[in-house]
Amino acid sequence: MLRDRTLRLQYGSRMEAVCVLGTQISADVFGAAPAGAVSFSVKHTAGVQVEVITDDQSQVAPANGGKQWPLDHRTILKLSMNKASTEANDNKVKKGPVSSDLTRCVVFLGISLDVDADREGVVEKNNPRKGTWTWGPDGQGAILLVNCDKDNPFISGLDCDDEKIFSKEDLQDMSRMILRTEGPQRLPAGYEMVLYIPMSDSDKVGVFYVENPFFGQRYIHVLGRRKLYHVVKYTGGSAELEFFVEGLRFPDDTFPGLVSINISLLESLTEGIPRAPIFTDTVVFRVAPWIMTPNTLAPVNVFVCSVKDNYLFLKEVKSLVSKANCDLKVCFGYMNRGDRWMQDEIEFGYIHAPHKCFPVVLDSPRDGDLKNFPIKEILGPDFGYVTREPLFEVVTSLDSFGNLEVSPPVTVNGKAYPLGRILIGSSFPTSAGRRMTKVVRDFLYAQQVQSPVELYSDWLTVGHVDEFVTFVPLPDKKQFRMLMASTSACYKLFREKQKEGHGEATMFKGSDKVVRCIDWNRDILKKELGLTEKDIIDLPALFKIDKMGKAMAYFPNMVNMIVLSRDLGIPKPFGPIIEGDCCLEAHVRALLEPLGLMCSFIDDISSYHKMLGEVHCGTNVHRKPFSFKWWHVIP
Repeated sequence: MLRDRTLRLQYGSRMEAVCVLGTQISADVFGAAPAGAVSFSVKHTAGVQVEVITDDQSQVAPANGGKQWPLDHRTILKLSMNKASTEANDNKVKKGPVSSDLTRCVVFLGISLDVDADREGVVEKNNPRKGTWTWGPDGQGAILLVNCDKDNPFISGLDCDDEKIFSKEDLQDMSRMILRTEGPQRLPAGYEMVLYIPMSDSDKVGVFYVENPFFGQRYIHVLGRRKLYHVVKYTGGSAELEFFVEGLRFPDDTFPGLVSINISLLESLTEGIPRAPIFTDTVVFRVAPWIMTPNTLAPVNVFVCSVKDNYLFLKEVKSLVSKANCDLKVCFGYMNRGDRWMQDEIEFGYIHAPHKCFPVVLDSPRDGDLKNFPIKEILGPDFGYVTREPLFEVVTSLDSFGNLEVSPPVTVNGKAYPLGRILIGSSFPTSAGRRMTKVVRDFLYAQQVQSPVELYSDWLTVGHVDEFVTFVPLPDKKQFRMLMASTSACYKLFREKQKEGHGEATMFKGSDKVVRCIDWNRDILKKELGLTEKDIIDLPALFKIDKMGKAMAYFPNMVNMIVLSRDLGIPKPFGPIIEGDCCLEAHVRALLEPLGLMCSFIDDISSYHKMLGEVHCGTNVHRKPFSFKWWHVIP
């Protein structure tokens, strides 16, 4: 913020004033004039530009004072400079009528608080749009990462939990901010520079200052929790003071993600009165959102638990991972304590700024026996952690992250979602059934860049969206297909086999309910993801109804698969054997393999299916991030 100043000149005295480049001093020449004065002249040093303004008419005052102006209450002087002062009294303005004069010493400073406002990875000088934040390819405004990894193995929490820097690696997670100053070797008495943040931002942003940048660097915490302001030492001449800024909180329902940092030049008006700002420069950051990664992105690591009865399952997953050319990370019994549901405990995503990108794991409020795994085994250097825990809400099965998925990029009625859309399961809109806890839903909505879609999953015993929908990558224009569990497709297949003389298709009680529930979600997905029927592939599935009227898979649910690029790990369905082959496997191969996908059927019936889960429920995939820059999104 550039603030012009108005000064009252006192005749017969010498005074000193400070003005920041880009602003002006407006001087009152009439109010303190001696009695009988009718005109005045102005002399000034060459570095000062002086305008005499009367009745909106402006005239430039010559430096030698050779011109006289009538003394009028409407007359003001405007003083400005185009470069900073080099000494405290190197620029003067002298004004006087016939018998009295004033000499005003004017000190001009260059002050600019700078950030990477154009998002190109470099802190540019005094970007005019640094004080605002806008979305889109032509948007402006700096970006901040939540410092939620752990670069020091000897600390117990996240890097953003403390107010210390232990390594240069920690600095690399932060955004640079530079205070550039230019002026005399000292400020006149009564002036100081203060860096500060609003109280509302103190739990959202932290700032460190690099002391002794060339000899024995020290990183001092100057702003953040319990520290709202910092008096900046003025070093004189042309100087750059370097600061590092970290995010402390992700956006949520009470925090839209924007924080501001200010530098003010303060002036002491008179003794006993607090200093007042005569100039303020402001920069604005947006905290980078947590972004989910869909099945269409390449896998990096596959996570799975080793428990006492899943040796064969683990062996088949290892073979699949080897084909997909990614790494297998096994969580052993000492850490999982018998909890095999890797998908339900965590969800992988990432955060991204122009200077840095790293993965971040979202920990579910489920808190089964895997609850220590993400903190103890995943959190580390350049691998962050975030969680949301409800204070009063009851945690249900819908809070497990088999109930949290994300679509590939889509366009819906001309509106682009280049990072896809989050999918979460919920109760039927008119019922009071199970829902994901509000604190988690609010977190997902607040990230803004993957606008969530709520589906109806409460009709299922477990209640997860991964029980009826998934996505596979394709190299065509659409770049993916949506796969849906379909009882109709299963009945159709069995009837076809029946007509071919291979037995009878059995109809299960409750099948009409299942069809209606799946069709309801099908219609929502088509509408919210901009899909047509040709974008959907139906995989045969059958469900049975439990004692509570909820549905569970009758045979291993093939849509609950793991997707590793073109390699698919599909639950082995153990369907009817026709001419030596499982007819369900053969049907799915015929649907998917012509599209360039490779189907591997994994036996999970005893180790997962009988416990109401499948391959996807027992695994988790950390994927590469999008190449697309999230700040180019227009929410």
